[in-house]
Amino acid sequence: MTIKKRIRIAQVAPVIFPSPPPGSGGTERIVADLTEALFNLGYDVTLIGPADCHTPARHLATAPSLYALERHHGQVPPGVPGVLEARVLETLRAHLDEFDVIHCHGEFAHAALLGARRAESVTTVHWRVDELDRQLFFEGFPDLPVAAISHAQARAIPAANLAGVVHHGLKAERFTLGAGDGGYLAFIGRMTDQKRPDRAIAVARKTGYSLRLAGGVDVGNPNWFDAHVARELDDAIVHVGTVDDVQKQALLGGAAALLFPIDWPEPFGLVMIEAMACGTPVIAWRNGSVEEVIEHGVTGFIVETIEEAVAAVARLAELDRARIRERFLARFSAERMARDYVALYEKRLNLG
Repeated sequence: MTIKKRIRIAQVAPVIFPSPPPGSGGTERIVADLTEALFNLGYDVTLIGPADCHTPARHLATAPSLYALERHHGQVPPGVPGVLEARVLETLRAHLDEFDVIHCHGEFAHAALLGARRAESVTTVHWRVDELDRQLFFEGFPDLPVAAISHAQARAIPAANLAGVVHHGLKAERFTLGAGDGGYLAFIGRMTDQKRPDRAIAVARKTGYSLRLAGGVDVGNPNWFDAHVARELDDAIVHVGTVDDVQKQALLGGAAALLFPIDWPEPFGLVMIEAMACGTPVIAWRNGSVEEVIEHGVTGFIVETIEEAVAAVARLAELDRARIRERFLARFSAERMARDYVALYEKRLNLG
């Protein structure tokens, strides 16, 4: 059902990748899907972001994304991301009076620009918020409304800032129910000690399954891949690199399960709901938002050790892939995410 058009909404995108991203880029994926869902619901929505973004909504284009610039110029000076962010914010400043509510997905600088308009804004931080930079940010802007992406993330957001919790959602048509008949386990994530692909390798070895590892080497910790993953690769343990949506559908749709063996307080974990959209069970370590996303014994299993994960693999036949897809549609669609954000917008505007 179309909602009456009454709120003029700005979605302010980050600058590293376009929205939607060509491959990796979870934040940009959420921004793109949220913008499109709001547009489809009948809202007057504008995306402010890099020139290489694509959206059915109005687009106020700024400079190309860092991704596009690097593809054209190769390595760029370290100050370029700051310049790109400044150009997005200048576009926002020039059009600020055209919007009833401003939803920002970048960090820090927009809070100062918004000034008196902070009360009519929502900020989503797509990373952990318990570290010093974010805490200093909240301390400096106690009147900036922040939407948490999980209750786990919300615990580190000061009460003065916390505007609510909105779980991520995805465009439902992007993924379809897969048969899971590939006879392998899957892992998707950066090759880093936060995501722990080494745990996934251990589970695969102990269960006799082959394992397909997808994801790039962490640029901040490139030696970790060589030390913990590269030496384990063989015919059974394969690293396929980064994957786009088409490749991700094939990988997840054919997998017996997605292993999500994180070792950090992941604020959401988008790949979990991507797997669910394919009907693929998720075996996830109890950390961050996992207990909010995975329904134990329904959409996957929540574990704490490699031994528990091995036992969970043995129980995969208990789970119904069609039911997993149904739970995704009920809980994690882009339309549900958009409606939840609209409720926050209306609260900021005293329309609720």
